Amino acid sequence: MGMVRELKLRARQIIGPVIGMSVVVYFTYHVVQGDRGLLALGTLLGEVNALQAQVLDVRSERFALENKVKMLRVESLDPDLLEERARAVLGYGNADELVVVPDQDPPSVKALAAFKP
Repeated sequence: MGMVRELKLRARQIIGPVIGMSVVVYFTYHVVQGDRGLLALGTLLGEVNALQAQVLDVRSERFALENKVKMLRVESLDPDLLEERARAVLGYGNADELVVVPDQDPPSVKALAAFKP
């Protein structure tokens, strides 16, 4: 009986630290690996940096478009830009200019191979 009693006494003494260490290990694991852990934080920071770079690209594109629109306003009309847009929309060109218009549907390789002059 003395041995069983000794085991129960030692079990009571060790059960508290074992449960405590288990809780510490559990929470430590989830701090690192969890959905909101350190690794997830690193991934989110990478996504934030990528999206911030994308925002800067879109802002610079928007600034360029706003500047182009501003140059087309009556108050600050840019003759070169007006001429460029008129030529693109109306399809006009000067007599000394060469206009190259690409085909909409380029011929396929099989069609070219089948062609015999």
